[in-house]
Amino acid sequence: MKYASEDRQVPAATPAAGPVTSASAQVTAQDEAHGTRNRVARSILDHGPSTAAELALRLELTQAAVRRHLDALVAEGVVEPREKRVYGTRSRGRPAKAFALTDCGRDAFDQAYDSLASDALRWIAQAAGGGERGEAAVAEFARARLEAQAAEYRSAVEAASPEERTAALAKALTADGYAATARSAPHLQQGEQLCQHHCPVAHVAEQFPQLCEAETEVFSRLLGTHVQRLATIAHGDGVCTTFVPKATAQGAPKAQGPPRAAKATGKADHRITKTTTASASTAGRNPA
Repeated sequence: MKYASEDRQVPAATPAAGPVTSASAQVTAQDEAHGTRNRVARSILDHGPSTAAELALRLELTQAAVRRHLDALVAEGVVEPREKRVYGTRSRGRPAKAFALTDCGRDAFDQAYDSLASDALRWIAQAAGGGERGEAAVAEFARARLEAQAAEYRSAVEAASPEERTAALAKALTADGYAATARSAPHLQQGEQLCQHHCPVAHVAEQFPQLCEAETEVFSRLLGTHVQRLATIAHGDGVCTTFVPKATAQGAPKAQGPPRAAKATGKADHRITKTTTASASTAGRNPA
């Protein structure tokens, strides 16, 4: 792998005196190559589908260097080659390939999805008249959104035995990007904890806790028992944690709450409520 300075069509600077180990030189080369590769991808984002020649001219690199970076980006699924569109009379020979960002490549760059979602929910609240009516409208939207997701989870949960349903839900959530796990609560006889280590809508849920509340309600229906939200990423906790009480032999959930279930999340125990029932007043907020 060449240094990025070797890719440029300008004379390379004289290296500073002093010993350089092969390991440190290799790390430096990899860092510089990664930085140059990001510049190539960013240039395609800013200017649209581009040929290797266009990128080389734009970034002041050799075409050979650009092609190496493009090959790596194609292998990573960040860009894809396309036949360059020609306007007017096409010249002889094979048309040059233009490289465009894939959906995966676009997702690697910062996008204003959170801002867009917040603006949309804010508009829903205002269009409904604001105040309590606005909050109710946002809650209705959140429930409809979660019900659509629940349809995908329901078959997986219903196919599992009662003892494995929390784990089945965690697996379905993980497939949807929530990095979820199911584990025993600190007091095993009382139930389990459903832990979501990632939340794709955490920044939006900070402003609209109805998203968390609707999610908790859906969990309750899917698992066939009342559940209690102990912690949420949206409110500063490291993990979204939901307590799922263990069912009795008759199938009804045990009444007692988890005395110290929140300890496993690494957050304060003092926020646990006295009931295992998920409600609109606690599901999306840290319990008081």
